[in-house]
Amino acid sequence: MTDHHHESTTDAELLSRPLRLPCGVVLKNRIAKSAMSDSLGDGRGNPTSEQLRLYERWASGGLALSIIGETQPTPGFPEKPGNLVLGPSSDLEMFRALANRAARDGAQLWLQLGNAGALSHLPISAPEGPSALDLEGLRCAEMSLERVQELPAEFARAAALAQSLGFGGVQLHAAHGFLLSQFLSPLFNHRRDQYGGGIEARCRIVAEVAAAVRSAVGPAYPVGLKINSSDQLEGGLTEAESLAALRVLDRASLDLVDISGGTYFPGAKSASDSAGGGPYFADFAARARESTSTPLTVTGGVKTRAQAAEILRQGQADMVGLARSLILEPDLPSKWLGEAGGDPVFPRFQAPPVGGVTAWYTMRLTAIAEDRDAGFSLELEEAIRRYDARDEERAAVWREAFPIREGAMPS
Repeated sequence: MTDHHHESTTDAELLSRPLRLPCGVVLKNRIAKSAMSDSLGDGRGNPTSEQLRLYERWASGGLALSIIGETQPTPGFPEKPGNLVLGPSSDLEMFRALANRAARDGAQLWLQLGNAGALSHLPISAPEGPSALDLEGLRCAEMSLERVQELPAEFARAAALAQSLGFGGVQLHAAHGFLLSQFLSPLFNHRRDQYGGGIEARCRIVAEVAAAVRSAVGPAYPVGLKINSSDQLEGGLTEAESLAALRVLDRASLDLVDISGGTYFPGAKSASDSAGGGPYFADFAARARESTSTPLTVTGGVKTRAQAAEILRQGQADMVGLARSLILEPDLPSKWLGEAGGDPVFPRFQAPPVGGVTAWYTMRLTAIAEDRDAGFSLELEEAIRRYDARDEERAAVWREAFPIREGAMPS
């Protein structure tokens, strides 16, 4: 679907074009900061001053859209103790400050709403998923039908609150093996009620959540969705099923679908570890075009301006999502939108220990939030030690704020 008049357009011009979403909101260019778990919450689910500074720096770096990863509608199923929790007992003034600080220079800030389900952080939760699982490294209870049917209202409440606090939009997290993604995946979902079976049935709760959120925020507010192209796991969601899910969700009046892949299932390869250079999901996004009329973002493996522009030039997606590149260079969008350009230099880690690379990037992201990234250098072992120690401290705070009742889900 190459658009011939794009061929003479420079990379900077392509990336600079505004994007009008179906709800009418205009994003000022084609560069997004994809949702990442920044792990900067205070342990009670509230934003911190460091988090405000991080998103402010990203906004002044020139991007059009930043998405805050892993905001929980309820405290029961967090991915990490640094996640945000948006509910009536949250520190709403801090959330409002975050929405204000990070929307500078015409950048939009959206909250990603999610629930880690079976992959909830064990020290602070009693994990539940679509079906009970008892595998090495992964045990969870099955959600009751009543619990499943409460999900749309939970997401809708959080979305309406995000809207009232001044956030530019919300993104529903149905990727990477978290709860909505678990419903889509035949590996996690063995249910025999209306939420299990073929892909249409497995997609039902995602469609119900999307409908409830849209109804809560009205037609003019951006609602996005992040979905896997596949789980990259034996027996998991396949690309054909993901395309079928996109066809079902095309009726959900979404504004932006972010295509990603992979899952945090124990022992699974992460997308960023997969062999091969270049954007991981651009070819799938090109195929998804035929299944959905919603604008698409593609996230994962975009390391150069030329790659980003080529995705737009080929019509594979409407927007490009960056993650680790923006931890290396928070003002990368400004470079890419200028004629000179310039690409980030990615560190090379020899035989990194498990979790080491994630810990390193998370600690570098913390350095940006504290304005001390200029001289940042850290060995992987030390990064893991600091990352784990901080999680442990926050987990203690979380358990005090949100006690777990045995055999019951924390409300």
